[in-house]
Amino acid sequence: MSDEAPRNTAGPVLAAVGLTKHFPVRGLRSKGVVHAVDGVDLELHAGRVLALVGESGSGKSTVARLLARLYTQTRGEVLLHGEPVTARKGRAFRAYCRRAQMIFQDPFASLNPVHTVRYVLTRSVRIHRPALRGAALEAELRALLDRVQLNPDRFIDKFPHELSGGQRQRVAIARALAADPEVLLADEPISMLDVSIRIGILNLLKDLRDRLGIAILYITHDIASARYFADRTHVMYAGRTVETGDSESVTQTPAHPYTQLLVRSAPDAENLGAPAHTGARGEPPNMVSPPTGCRFNPRCPFATELCRTQTPPLLDIGAERTVACWGYASQVPGALDGLPADAPVGDLPDLGDDAAPVHRDGAVAAGPARSQEVAR
Repeated sequence: MSDEAPRNTAGPVLAAVGLTKHFPVRGLRSKGVVHAVDGVDLELHAGRVLALVGESGSGKSTVARLLARLYTQTRGEVLLHGEPVTARKGRAFRAYCRRAQMIFQDPFASLNPVHTVRYVLTRSVRIHRPALRGAALEAELRALLDRVQLNPDRFIDKFPHELSGGQRQRVAIARALAADPEVLLADEPISMLDVSIRIGILNLLKDLRDRLGIAILYITHDIASARYFADRTHVMYAGRTVETGDSESVTQTPAHPYTQLLVRSAPDAENLGAPAHTGARGEPPNMVSPPTGCRFNPRCPFATELCRTQTPPLLDIGAERTVACWGYASQVPGALDGLPADAPVGDLPDLGDDAAPVHRDGAVAAGPARSQEVAR
């Protein structure tokens, strides 16, 4: 595999359109489903990183497993270079796996403890490139370890229990690279690692992105690391996308009340004793019977009857930036089109000073009038 592998940058490498996954609730008389993912759209481009951010249970890992074809979607499509992906097993599935590889969260569980690093990497290379044998195979194993900044002479014959968490994760990344993929699906790749070595793994992934032109989906609950590592960020809550945009804008001027909750919940290094004033309350909903309307409405300090009854679409509030919140509807033309005649459209939530600026045609739209008092 070349260290400067050319990639096709025309259009997304991998995309999800209306991706939905419902898991049936097990039980003799149960007919319910868990609404794990509902209507998620995303695009992964060569040489760029998309972060998927949200708390536990938001559906992030389910999206990654749907893209990896470990789960079959209930509705929606997965597109590889614009072509629908339907592979589930056999040769077609193996061919797809050569294009999209997954890095799992727990490096302690993703490596077989009875096999050496040599065996782990050899098996991956032989599955995806069976023609490599002898000296060529040995050279490839060493190149893979060099690529993830592990000394081959020192690590190639080690067992997993002889490695640190960061070293195990580097071996897992090398195993994924053995297929020469176009896409890496990284499911919280640093959450199980010590804080001191997390930045090293992120820098390694950035280097791979830049040198190999790989598209990366980075799943995390740490919105600060998304700002550091990702080009774009999508925020998920209760199975739905609630905000999208470039990582700098999403983290510095969050628009959705849930994104504001994530940002304000991060510790302030300059004032560690200060409480986090988020205004939100409660806990994530039961996904067997999620709330109607906006799924964040039971926790949102700005929620109105419109939020509780009607699901907000992703509204365009700037250059490639969207938010699913009725609080911006008055500033986005056509936002209320298509609502039922009896919808309480006069009861828009007032985000007040917490509202992010809305940019239209290069200008900043005026904020919503504070015509009503909203309980916080």
